[in-house]
Amino acid sequence: MPISRALLVAPLVLCLLALGSTSLPSEPHLTPASSYLPRLVVEGRAPAAAFLARHNTPGHSGLYDSEGTGIRVADRFRAGSITKSFVATVVLQLAAEGALRLDDSVEEHLPGVVRGHGNSGALITLRALLTHTSGLYDYTAALPAADPALTGVAGPSAQPLSPAAAVRTAVAHPPAAARGSYAYSSTNYVLLGMVVQRVTGHTYGTEIRRRIIVPLRLTGTSLPGARTTLPLPHSRAYHRAGDGTLRDVTSLDPRVGGAAGELVSTLDDLDHFYAALLGGRLLAPAQLSALLDTRAAGGSYGMGIHSQKLSCGTTVWGHRGRITGSYVRSAATRDGRHVFTFRVNTDTPPARSLETALLEAEFCARRLF
Repeated sequence: MPISRALLVAPLVLCLLALGSTSLPSEPHLTPASSYLPRLVVEGRAPAAAFLARHNTPGHSGLYDSEGTGIRVADRFRAGSITKSFVATVVLQLAAEGALRLDDSVEEHLPGVVRGHGNSGALITLRALLTHTSGLYDYTAALPAADPALTGVAGPSAQPLSPAAAVRTAVAHPPAAARGSYAYSSTNYVLLGMVVQRVTGHTYGTEIRRRIIVPLRLTGTSLPGARTTLPLPHSRAYHRAGDGTLRDVTSLDPRVGGAAGELVSTLDDLDHFYAALLGGRLLAPAQLSALLDTRAAGGSYGMGIHSQKLSCGTTVWGHRGRITGSYVRSAATRDGRHVFTFRVNTDTPPARSLETALLEAEFCARRLF
């Protein structure tokens, strides 16, 4: 399988201050994390894999590496549930402005929307939505999949849902978990997108653009709405069917993900977003503390952000994103000074042990460059 490896060297000021996608020169180089890219392709049966790491410390530069064919550093791709980190940031900004309170009930903002089959918006707070402790059924589990392997993930032929229809799908089922216990559900973030619109008068996409994308100059990031094609440049996206064949699913209607998974982005933009978020550039200290408070979820999830403690003692923060044709994972140190995003151009995620090994190679291995 062809291998492409590139070291992206940028001035330190780009690591510290650059806010948008950058075009960087390249030359061959290897890192500890690079050795895991072939395994992502072979064991994960992905056509291609790539990562981009940023080191916001003196003497370190940005590093891009890829394996297989069909992925370039500037490519746009669907980022799936990483959308949740963006939505949570907007909600916390609105809380800081006094436009809403995290302990407001869903019923206060969306009267009558969550009701029936044991569900009650009057008993669910915005905080519970943010931390996935509402107990609400995940609407994506009820969507028709194009292939049995896509259980829980919207298939390319799935009909687009409006936010209200997605919530109706969820509340047609009893709660999937007891209120107060952690149970990941995309329904929570669809509701948060609806709350943002009710509070601001603008869609969550408009608020994300105004509050995050434009200020950070994330020129490769967008909320496509009904647009089924990816902006240029982009690589192809594939789903491996049950018979093992790859199907091109580059074009799809992302509205089925909505505020829970609509985002399109780039490796560079996601690195910059998490660096800015964890570095305190998007949230005031009180809201950043709330974002990183994992107690409600038993230590694994804050508000739109995962935490994972690695074997070397380092805890990384970020999110996974999975949608038809794409899997991506972003992780960063608590201060946002070291950020790492990898992706494969298929929706089959790598084994969790392989993903952890890749993160440990990046964040725990001794730096040789």
